[in-house]
Amino acid sequence: MSSPDGSLQPTLQRLKEVRGTFLQLHKALLEAERQSYEYTHGRIQSRGEFFQLVIGHEWFDWLRPMSKFIAHVDDRLASKDEPVTLDQAKELLEQAKELVYLKGEQELEETRYYQAVQRDPEVAFMHIKVSRLLSDA
Repeated sequence: MSSPDGSLQPTLQRLKEVRGTFLQLHKALLEAERQSYEYTHGRIQSRGEFFQLVIGHEWFDWLRPMSKFIAHVDDRLASKDEPVTLDQAKELLEQAKELVYLKGEQELEETRYYQAVQRDPEVAFMHIKVSRLLSDA
């Protein structure tokens, strides 16, 4: 489905850029949380153990909305039966903003995210990169 004003393709391209950068941010957050977890609980012995912790341990709960968002964007972009509309692409970009913009509310996700941005230079760098992409969206 194409948009009469031609803005669908640029919006989809922006969404794909945001998704890629968001994935890098998520990876940096996972690594930062791994280090923090290991500092508190001891070394994680394998990738399999780490994966199990990420999907099941409460330490990593706050990252799950971001993980689900990335998976949802991937599903929407890959759908051949229902291509993404302009409104849906814009809504996905808004959802991305909600996940990374610090609003000053003391919810667990925001507090942990803020702490990771403050603690880890790679996370801070990726946060700035994602924020800049989203500010143009």
